[in-house]
Amino acid sequence: MMNRETAEYLVGLGKEQVVIEANNGGQYTPERLVRITEPVATAVEVHTLTAVVDYIKENIDNLGPVVINVKTPTKVKVMSPLNGDRNREHYLEATALTPDNLRFDTFLDTERFNIMMQAGFVNHPVEVDEQLLDYKKMLLQVTGLVREEAIKEVGDDGVSQAATIKTGVASVGEVVVPNPVQLAPYRTFSEVGQPLSRFVFRMKSGPSAALYEADGGAWKNEAILKIKEYLKNELAGIKGVHILA
Repeated sequence: MMNRETAEYLVGLGKEQVVIEANNGGQYTPERLVRITEPVATAVEVHTLTAVVDYIKENIDNLGPVVINVKTPTKVKVMSPLNGDRNREHYLEATALTPDNLRFDTFLDTERFNIMMQAGFVNHPVEVDEQLLDYKKMLLQVTGLVREEAIKEVGDDGVSQAATIKTGVASVGEVVVPNPVQLAPYRTFSEVGQPLSRFVFRMKSGPSAALYEADGGAWKNEAILKIKEYLKNELAGIKGVHILA
């Protein structure tokens, strides 16, 4: 154990090449006795859960125990346990690639709305009252055929709406706009099923349409649990893997 006088003497020398070994296993420089921390790895960036599974299975970096942290529906980190400095090495970071044209809580013209629906949502029919409903198909039909006339409010609940759409080659008809709707946007990794969410669908003159999220963010927890279950199944039997979500 180094005494105070010796430490002060070395600090006074100002020799940066001197490293002091402490009895707690740490190392210190003579310049202000700053503790030297263990070096840690910089995370490799990937974009799929498959890459996470392959990295751990192939073990190219000769890893010991690892912690997999499912942080969000679009981000997963592979890290080491705490080292002597109470830090973690970040081995791998996976970020999901999701469509960048998803626009919620804002009105879009029907052309942009249709493109968003076709490119950013999974075909996911839902059973409602013993009927199989495809809300994505229904919304595309309504917004694709709607005429440029005023969108009417139906009833006094503030939810239902009606729109005039083409119902044939030369005929038109009034339809009630479905509400609320259940849809599955691409919002997490493609290896897991996209969570189904409730949306409030609204239209206004123009015509334009909007989707408002109405599940309180519950889809995020569902997506995180789906990712955890996927990794748990794919990495079953591999020792030292701990998955946190």
